[in-house]
Amino acid sequence: MKAIVPVKRVLDYNVKARVKPDGTGVDLVNVKMSMNPFDEIAVEEAVRLKEKGVVTEVIAVSCGVTQCQETLRTAMAIGADRGILVECADELQPLAVAKLLKALVDKEQPGLVILGKQAIDDDCNQTGQMLAALAGLPQATFASKVEIADGRAKVTREIDGGFETVSLSLPAIVTTDLRLNEPRYVTLPNIMKAKKKPLETVKPADLGVDVAPRIKTLKVAEPAKRGAGVKVPDVATLVNKLKNEAKVI
Repeated sequence: MKAIVPVKRVLDYNVKARVKPDGTGVDLVNVKMSMNPFDEIAVEEAVRLKEKGVVTEVIAVSCGVTQCQETLRTAMAIGADRGILVECADELQPLAVAKLLKALVDKEQPGLVILGKQAIDDDCNQTGQMLAALAGLPQATFASKVEIADGRAKVTREIDGGFETVSLSLPAIVTTDLRLNEPRYVTLPNIMKAKKKPLETVKPADLGVDVAPRIKTLKVAEPAKRGAGVKVPDVATLVNKLKNEAKVI
C-alpha cells in the first residue's frame, strides 16, 4: 500500500513574522524556512506505518517554488522513499493544492493520504477536507492515533468534548494533530541518503490543473500592540475600570 504525504514549506516557527512595508503579505526575504510542523508529524506517522509493514512506499509531495525541494529532502531524510514537486511560482491557495493532490492521487492510487491538519503560515485547515471531497474518499481529521488493519483505518480524533474513534475504509484521507507522535531526529547519514532518493518535478499544467487564485488578499497588518497593565488599589476600582473603560461587564 502506498501512502502520500503532502508537505509544505513555511516560515520557521521560531522566526517572528514581519509584514511587508506595502502591506501585501508577509516578508519572506532572507528568513529561515522549514517544513510545516503538522506535516512533519504526518511524515513520521507514514514512516512508522511503513516500519510496521502496513505501508510499502511513502511518497512525499510538495507544491510551490523550486526551494520546496529542500522540504522534500527533509521528508526523505525522515524516511519517505521518493518525492514529487509540483513546481509553481504563483500563490497556491488550499483549493488549488487540493486539486493538484487529487490529480496525484488519481495517478499514484495510494491507499492512504496523510497530511497535517493545517499550515502554520495561513492556518486555513482546509486542504485535507477539500481533497477528500474532490477525490470522493472518506476522511478523519485531527487524528491523535492511527491504526491500519484489514483494509480499514481506525482513527482516534480529538474533539471539543474529548476523543472520538472512527473507522474508515481504505483508501482514505487522514489529517494529523500535534499529539499523534513526536517526529524523530534527522541524522546526518539519513540526510546524505535522502540526496540519492528520486525526486520528480512536474508542473500544474502537466496534471491538467488550473491553480488561479480564487481569493484576493486586500491587506496584511500586524495586530495592535497590547497596552501595559495597571495596578488598582481595590476591587471597587477594578470593577469600575472593567465596566467603564474595558466595557466587558
